[in-house]
Amino acid sequence: MPQTGLVAVFTGVRKPFELREFPVPEPGPGALLVKVRMANVCGSDLHIWRGEYDVSRGQSEPYCLSIGHEMTGEVAQLGEGVRVDSAGQELNIGDRVVYQYFCGCGRCRSCLRGSTPRCAQGLRYRYPPTEYPHFNAAYGQYYYVHPGQAVFKVPANVPDDLAGPANCALSQVIYALEQGNVGLGDHLVIQGAGGLGINAVAVAREKGVAQIIVIDSIESRLELAREFGAHVTLNLAEFPTAEERIRRVKALTDGAGADAVLEVTGLPHVLPEGIAMLASGGTYLEVGNINQGKTVAIDPSQLVHGGKSLLGIMWYEPQSLQKALQLLSTRGDAYPFHKILSHRYPLQEINAAFRDQDSGAIQRAALLPWGNV
Repeated sequence: MPQTGLVAVFTGVRKPFELREFPVPEPGPGALLVKVRMANVCGSDLHIWRGEYDVSRGQSEPYCLSIGHEMTGEVAQLGEGVRVDSAGQELNIGDRVVYQYFCGCGRCRSCLRGSTPRCAQGLRYRYPPTEYPHFNAAYGQYYYVHPGQAVFKVPANVPDDLAGPANCALSQVIYALEQGNVGLGDHLVIQGAGGLGINAVAVAREKGVAQIIVIDSIESRLELAREFGAHVTLNLAEFPTAEERIRRVKALTDGAGADAVLEVTGLPHVLPEGIAMLASGGTYLEVGNINQGKTVAIDPSQLVHGGKSLLGIMWYEPQSLQKALQLLSTRGDAYPFHKILSHRYPLQEINAAFRDQDSGAIQRAALLPWGNV
């Protein structure tokens, strides 16, 4: 095994990443070291790069931070006591794995109550790469899996292109739709047809949702949503105002509205529109608006008079990641998952990948830390 490995270091808002070498750590008891095979540029990573989401932890530019979280890899080394994955399957060096990029502390109020996976200390291991064990995020050649982080073997019939997004987009929407009790016979609106939205279409189809309505401004995304099984797509060019979109959703649902609306645009101004699209007793699933300091005015009487619920959802339970792999293994051929990742770049071209995805020139970029494009 090499003595050092590369990390693409985030240095500042819209600034180039810097490739730096760090010592490859030996995994401690209960930990494992992963050789990253693929790391994807998630929308939240773009938010960080654009300066919309603050991960500085009080640092000032130039930063020295590790970012990236959507990834898959293979076991490079097993720490003492690690013999099986989180499902009890035997683990060996070379096995392909996916793993949570966060880890609950197990002691805080949220962890002890089991009410949400959103532990306030869930990213406590996201040190700057200058600190041991150096490989703490996706944009590097290795990743250090700490004791307590869920890890699962990837089924042999699930390629890296499908496994890579499993630990973020797919697991996240599985958990979100479960929290909203979205299922058989329901009417669902998905605001946004990026990676999360497209994965949500597949999950909703598997759950027997009767009608899936997807809203976006980019026709190529809506076309992909239809390929995944969306029943109706609304392009903002055709329905340019919130009022028009609300009327259309009501018309499509026999005047009642949707049983659930999933927000994955990351745009605060879509909340009032989505809440208005809900039927009485419906649930608004807020996932995309992670950027701090953004505000929007809503009419709370809509929630009260309509008996509507508003749920903020971030991260997921280990079972969500296991279900994501099961879906990809047993039903992956039923959906064009391979089309979500549109372009591949070696890690050395990470700056081009971010620029291209930010400009809209590509759908979604995958980074290959070992250069096998």
